[in-house]
Amino acid sequence: MTARPPTRETVTVTNPVLPGFHPDPSILRVGTDYYLATSTFQWYPGVAIYHSRDLVHWRLAARPLDRLTQLDMRGNADSGGIWAPCLSHDGEQFHLIYTDVKSWGINEVFKDSHNYLTTAPDIDGPWSDPVYMNSSGFDPSLFHDEDGKKWFLNMVWDHRPGRNPFAGIVLQEYSPAEQRLVGPREIIFTGTDLKVTEGPHVYRKDGWYYLLTAEGGTSWEHAVTLARSRRLHGPYEVHPQNPLITALDAPHLPIQKSGHASLTDTPDGQWIMAHLCGRPLTTHGECPLGRETALQALKWPEGDWPTLAQGGHHPAEHPPLPALPPHPWPDVPARDDFSGPQLRPEWMTLRAPPEVLGVSLAEGGGLRLRGAESLMSRHRVSLVGRRLQSLHARLRTSLDFAPEDFQQMAGLSAYYDSRNWVYLRVSHDESAGRSLNITSCENGLYREHLPQDVSTGDGPLHLEVQYDGPTFRFRHSTDGETWQAIGEPFSAGLLSDEHCGGLSFTGTFLALTCQDLSGRGQTATFHWAEYTEH
Repeated sequence: MTARPPTRETVTVTNPVLPGFHPDPSILRVGTDYYLATSTFQWYPGVAIYHSRDLVHWRLAARPLDRLTQLDMRGNADSGGIWAPCLSHDGEQFHLIYTDVKSWGINEVFKDSHNYLTTAPDIDGPWSDPVYMNSSGFDPSLFHDEDGKKWFLNMVWDHRPGRNPFAGIVLQEYSPAEQRLVGPREIIFTGTDLKVTEGPHVYRKDGWYYLLTAEGGTSWEHAVTLARSRRLHGPYEVHPQNPLITALDAPHLPIQKSGHASLTDTPDGQWIMAHLCGRPLTTHGECPLGRETALQALKWPEGDWPTLAQGGHHPAEHPPLPALPPHPWPDVPARDDFSGPQLRPEWMTLRAPPEVLGVSLAEGGGLRLRGAESLMSRHRVSLVGRRLQSLHARLRTSLDFAPEDFQQMAGLSAYYDSRNWVYLRVSHDESAGRSLNITSCENGLYREHLPQDVSTGDGPLHLEVQYDGPTFRFRHSTDGETWQAIGEPFSAGLLSDEHCGGLSFTGTFLALTCQDLSGRGQTATFHWAEYTEH
């Protein structure tokens, strides 16, 4: 279709525009198409790229890191893996910079963060095998200057005692011909008093180089800082009204944790900010949907500093954005019969591709999971999950599973990471035969919530997890019509960054999973899954 020229009219959108675990947005315009890449951490394939033509409607367009030659996260720490990708375009091809964080923990002094570049002629690929860049820190980006040179930036991690671990933003030239970084490394910005300086992006406008960074940490103090210089190498002066956006001084706002941003423009020169945010259940409470992506419009007079279109520095829940020609996408069907040639893109696995984890599509339809390691493993978990994107949502499924002993399990999980999950599992009990129980892991503490298993008999079994605002609970059925609650409701906040260790970075997933701790590889077949919001 041919897009109409943009106008100066506005349209009101509701934030977040990408709800549920879509952090660290990197936004980009190519012609009249907008692309937005987000972090995926330990979830596979790596990086989620969304596509829009009107900034209102978004579709999942690409999952570029989908093979082991690009990304192998087996053994990676929870909340390690893909941090803060940067998507750019140099007029000929797409460039995707990403970090694979191998070790990560609040009390771990080292980060082992490896930075790579992959390229593609089109957003749907094919994406190249990675080019290794460096391992000096995380949150890398690539800036294409007007003279054709390419510059690589990242924050530098300083592990030495008594030093600021966020040691500043480093700049180094990248040579496409040599496929490596060349020339001197230079710290061009050490941040402001907000500290925790990371997430650099450079933009050139009106003869200025603008350096956008995230500061304050990724929780309630999160903020966006802007600095500028006439020279790429600095020195940089900070926005006189810094921070550009934060919710630190407004804990009552529904949109919190605002930070880690990137910018793009419209064809007629209007500017948009994409930024990370969170929606707590209570003031500075838990955010079970994880860190999400919001948009804000900017006012950016020529030669001057930008400000939020609504004024001030607080994120708007309903901001005005440029009114581009509407372009909705077809709805994604709620029900998945697993009948295609591959998993639909909303489904993800842990740390490795499906075929490595015993996950396959059955001939004629259905999802087959070969039992592997426990949900506490960081290596080989047979699990397929999708993001929870609303606190009023439900996932239902139907499965066949014939466990022979208690070490074989399959079912439906609300999953955060290897130390935090709740699991309606089917297993075998010596007295009850095939039976149900609810198990959980809360910050590493394992529990079984029913005093004894509930017998299910043989045949297909239907399972459900339903979120109803601040709580969720499980149900089961033998015919898919009459549903019976099992166990008590759980707090939705149980599976959140705030509850799961304090510096965790993902969000709640609803997952189909199978374990066989005996090593015999018992298989569960899930005939369909249906995700709905209400």
